[in-house]
Amino acid sequence: MTAPPVGRLRLIPMRARDPHEPGRTASSLELFFDLVFVIAVGIGASTMHHGLAGGHVGSAIANYAMVFFAIWWAWMNFTWFATSFATDDWLYRLLTFVQMAGVLVLAAGIAPASDHQDFRLLVLAYVVMRAALVAQWLRAGGSDQAIHRTARVYAIGVGLVQICWLGALLLPGSVFPFVLVPLVAAELAVPIVSERNGQTPWHPHHITERYGEFALIVLGESLLASANAIIAALDGGGSGGADSVGANARLLGLVGLGALTLVVTAALWWMYFWPPHHRAIRNLRSSLVYGYGHYFVFAAAGAFSAGIELEIDALEGRGAAHSTFAAFAYSIPVAVFVLAAWLVLIRPNADRIVNTAVPVAATLVLVDPLTPVPVAVTGVVLAATVAVLVWRRPVNAAAGR
Repeated sequence: MTAPPVGRLRLIPMRARDPHEPGRTASSLELFFDLVFVIAVGIGASTMHHGLAGGHVGSAIANYAMVFFAIWWAWMNFTWFATSFATDDWLYRLLTFVQMAGVLVLAAGIAPASDHQDFRLLVLAYVVMRAALVAQWLRAGGSDQAIHRTARVYAIGVGLVQICWLGALLLPGSVFPFVLVPLVAAELAVPIVSERNGQTPWHPHHITERYGEFALIVLGESLLASANAIIAALDGGGSGGADSVGANARLLGLVGLGALTLVVTAALWWMYFWPPHHRAIRNLRSSLVYGYGHYFVFAAAGAFSAGIELEIDALEGRGAAHSTFAAFAYSIPVAVFVLAAWLVLIRPNADRIVNTAVPVAATLVLVDPLTPVPVAVTGVVLAATVAVLVWRRPVNAAAGR
């Protein structure tokens, strides 16, 4: 294979890559890039847990939704750019490191934003990440005339929205939350407008592999955070004697939560990877549905650990949590994940049986906190759903793989 040409500054021209390039897989830089998001997702979920435990349900959920949007959108934009234009020279790596630094600073700004409505650090970190992407688009547009107009619209659109974010910081703190929705809408509109000037060459197998890797990150983070919380509660427990009955009940509750966490995480993994994802990257519309719909899949997976931690609080008698409220805190993220994964991934690839079983499962999980044994019901429902997926294969599976 002929090596790509190298310029005077040892830079590789950033021309569009072949969307049918054989053997295309995630690079070590992309995997390294993903690692910093583990920190941000973990802090975001932990901050939501503290808000829910303090009884601030509305603000905790709203803050998490906003923070996760910043995390997901930065990751998503880098990933779709990389599938089309990754060069892996020193400048591309350097700009990627700038985006990684922005993620870490953003993670540091989550607590001030959630606790004190101080969005300065969060927004500044986000703008740094986006500014690095503007530089990447300008470079791509200058290297490849075939996508020059598309790259220029991307660069201008992203840059203008970042100016609006910085301008929003000048508003009173009480007003800032009200500009979030139009700013988020503007961010989401940039790819739609830009791609109408000429579609960038997305590699279906590469881009869906990257989404699968991020799914593993958010599921793994929830599993780790939940396990750490359960282990900490077990280590902090105590005593026997007259209180042995209560201690045994507490132990059984924590063991049950541990089993739920593993069963749920494994079931969500199974559902997510059941269909062939690459079929979704066909045209602009289907790619947008796949890309944007994953916000709900990823955000729900990241929020699952907050619900488990709140359930531990209820068992331990801490904070404002009570059993039914805590059960909803983990069942809602699970139901959202299942329903979003069904709409975005499973439904187009499934037969009538699967397309009935999965949404029914999401409904049962959503209402199971109202049953006498919600933990057991969630585990049984998800295990039964996985059994259906084992029984039924994706439609035209052989042709699509």
